[in-house]
Amino acid sequence: MVSVIASIVWLLNKLISIYMLAIVIYALMSWFPNAYGTAFGRFLGRIVEPFERLFNFASVGMISFAPVVALVVLSLVQGGITYLGNLIIGYGYGY
Repeated sequence: MVSVIASIVWLLNKLISIYMLAIVIYALMSWFPNAYGTAFGRFLGRIVEPFERLFNFASVGMISFAPVVALVVLSLVQGGITYLGNLIIGYGYGY
């Protein structure tokens, strides 16, 4: 049971890390002209934009801090998952 929980926590952490990398890449694509128009840019847009839209309030003028807020939120979620996993695994060993 403990190994199953550890595997689930590991998998969730890896998926969140990959999603965070996708957000960073998508944000960096704004530096290159017409990068969002490529197939890769459209693919990342379909994945990243729905989550980033939750944080559209974080903008100053034309500068959006939505990717930064999204990364902070995902980092907090990742830490919470790790904490809960460690808590459950700790109870599994009787500590």
